[in-house]
Amino acid sequence: MGLKNISRRKFLAQTGCAAMGSTTLFSSLANLSLVNKLIGTASTPPSDYKALVCILLAGGNDSFNMLMPHGNDEYADYAATRSDLAIPQGDLLNLNYTAPNGKIFGAHPSMGGVQQMFEAGELAYISNVGTLIEPIANSTEYFSGLKNLPLGLFSHSDQIQQWQTAIPQSREAIGWGGRMADIVKTMNTNQGISMNISLSGRNVFQSGNTVLEYSISNQGNGVEGIEKINQWKSDSGLINNIRTEAVSDMATHMYANIFKQTLGELTDQSMESLEVFQNALSSVPPFATNFSDHYLSQNLKMVARTIGAKDDLGMKRQTFFMTIGGWDHHNELLANQEFLLAVVSNAIKEFFDALKEVGLENDVTLFTVSDFARTLTSNGKGSDHAWGGNSIVAGGAVNGKKIYGDYPDLYLSGNDLIINGRGNLIPTTSADEYFAELALWFGVSPSDLHLILPNITNFYSPGGSAPLGFLL
Repeated sequence: MGLKNISRRKFLAQTGCAAMGSTTLFSSLANLSLVNKLIGTASTPPSDYKALVCILLAGGNDSFNMLMPHGNDEYADYAATRSDLAIPQGDLLNLNYTAPNGKIFGAHPSMGGVQQMFEAGELAYISNVGTLIEPIANSTEYFSGLKNLPLGLFSHSDQIQQWQTAIPQSREAIGWGGRMADIVKTMNTNQGISMNISLSGRNVFQSGNTVLEYSISNQGNGVEGIEKINQWKSDSGLINNIRTEAVSDMATHMYANIFKQTLGELTDQSMESLEVFQNALSSVPPFATNFSDHYLSQNLKMVARTIGAKDDLGMKRQTFFMTIGGWDHHNELLANQEFLLAVVSNAIKEFFDALKEVGLENDVTLFTVSDFARTLTSNGKGSDHAWGGNSIVAGGAVNGKKIYGDYPDLYLSGNDLIINGRGNLIPTTSADEYFAELALWFGVSPSDLHLILPNITNFYSPGGSAPLGFLL
């Protein structure tokens, strides 16, 4: 075959193999298995609609001040360990739930919206969850050297990536939301707009082998300003940079015209999808719900509008992703967290109030993730990087008013889940179990779960009862 006649399909296949050379063997095998699964795969569009909304609390949320023990004995342990970081017992918002071991709990006093949703059975907590490759029962196993530990366990960059990839043993560029979309994307009748929509630009979570995120803003109809993509078609600017910096390094000059042609066609498709997206959003009536001005609330308002346009967009399955930063509270934890937790709580409540207006609250599940939790003990002004922590899951499909997983004891001496004197807890629930339940609810077959979560069988046997049981 002459060089000028090489097909775009072959070009993309070759460049894809070249890119795979930079990933780990584990990831390559997982991704190749998924690609093989996708060959000839087509899904019949389902009759229902489902969406997952991921909020990343970037920086490491001190989540044992988000969900706290309320009973006298357990609160005493909490207060003794947390010292100057403890929320006064009388300030906690009561949660009418009693754990099987008799413990009762309270929410942060800034999270009134979350408390209301919990009491209404529309929200639950996942307790002491974290990145794991395999179960680690206690500190003895942790220190034995016989257990595989997540790479860069207390590193922001590694942990924030692993929550998005669900592959803690290596650094990857493909996320579990992207792998999930690779499998179920054909449930949507419109393939011109990605089922993965981001309010925070490029992210690992939604990056798949065949699917990338569709980035929008929270302004106007979501795509204002993106029209400037037209300039990419020119022979200068971005296309020239891409050709110079990527294509020339990746292959030889023979690929340049193919790359340019492919990019041009993708740009045409992007412009067409932009118009479709604008038109669909413009037809959604305004919500009566009043959203606050904070960008997280405005992001969730745009998500609600996009969900409201699902039929015009041809969507049966969608994921949404957004980040709210500022959670690395080595200093001034109490004041900073008081503000941020209120922002998150209000935004979640506003979002589901809006969805109730259009009768879609049962079709959407929102969940939170963060880099890691933080040390139970104070550094004098805040807390430092730790491991297992608490997350929130909300929606009409949530079996709410419960805490899932094992909320740990918070005393230090003799606590076999603590791996140092700072109160760093080993997770008792894996992120894989958390994500598996979300994926199964979304429509992923139990037999495909290992393609999305390669470590899942270390914690759960697909095909049995739900991993944790928090979704109806």
